[in-house]
Amino acid sequence: MPEGFTLVLVIILGLAVVFDYINGFHDTANAIATSVSTRALRPEQAIALSATANFVGALTGTAVATTIGKGLVDEQALNAADPSLTYLAAAIIGGIIWNLLTWRLGIPSSSSHSLIGGLLGASIAAAGLSVVKVDGVVGKVLFPLVTSPFLGLAIGFGFMVVLLNIFRRAHPARINERFRRMQVLSAAYMAFSHGSNDAQKTMGIMALALFSAGVIPTFEIPIPVILVAATAISLGTAAGGWRIIKTMGQRVVKLDPVHGFAAETTAATIILGASHFGMPVSTTHVIASAIMGVGSSERLSAVRWGVARGIVIAWILTIPAAGLVAALSYAILHPLLGA
Repeated sequence: MPEGFTLVLVIILGLAVVFDYINGFHDTANAIATSVSTRALRPEQAIALSATANFVGALTGTAVATTIGKGLVDEQALNAADPSLTYLAAAIIGGIIWNLLTWRLGIPSSSSHSLIGGLLGASIAAAGLSVVKVDGVVGKVLFPLVTSPFLGLAIGFGFMVVLLNIFRRAHPARINERFRRMQVLSAAYMAFSHGSNDAQKTMGIMALALFSAGVIPTFEIPIPVILVAATAISLGTAAGGWRIIKTMGQRVVKLDPVHGFAAETTAATIILGASHFGMPVSTTHVIASAIMGVGSSERLSAVRWGVARGIVIAWILTIPAAGLVAALSYAILHPLLGA
């Protein structure tokens, strides 16, 4: 490879690792906010558990990575239009900037959709709308984007109703103590599912870069890429994300251990199902909607719908906003790196 081309590839891989790290601390709240807010785990315990489970979850498959790398944009047309692969660097930058902005504001937006938005925005800037695989975007991104929050609401609500009926005669203090212990398992389950879905998105970008550069002969996810992505997201998780933890664990609805257990179990099951089918869902969407569903099972007023409305607005804005940032980044970077 030419020296300049090698430099661009190194930049892309470095940015991907940075994004994965940011994804870890940005989305820490997804796995541990409920267990911290219910005092099932101390913050340092929850973070250590989440980091470990995230790493293990990231090793469990590559279906989501394949969707990101091959299912959303026409890589051959893109590589012909932009042989320098600058569009991949711009895509990751779009995701990073939107993630950092929402983290700074304490808004639990979707890291997944920020990266997807960045990829779409940069790709369109590089080669036009024709490179977007509409069927892949609709089936693998927009469909789960719309349905997964409704599943979280409905299943979380139903699961909580079942638990309340099973334990309706039990003393509240005993229920809380029992589910506080069980929440250790549900928090680990949630973190594991998070790793199984979120870490793969960066793997897909890294594999696409390596394949487009001719470093690997076919599109596949090499083991070193899997290990690097798993390590980066787990280290980011260990760094924590306290602003978003406060929003997810305290501001949406007041949680007891039984609520936390129900929300985490619901969300983790939905996310693992999506990972199996190669759907890059937003773990943030799923856990937030599960928390709302669980909280509304007793009374609708238990959920602070004003805070929830702000979260929904961030969900809607994420893909187009990250895409716009990525397109602007491409316009700046391409004259510098694409020459």
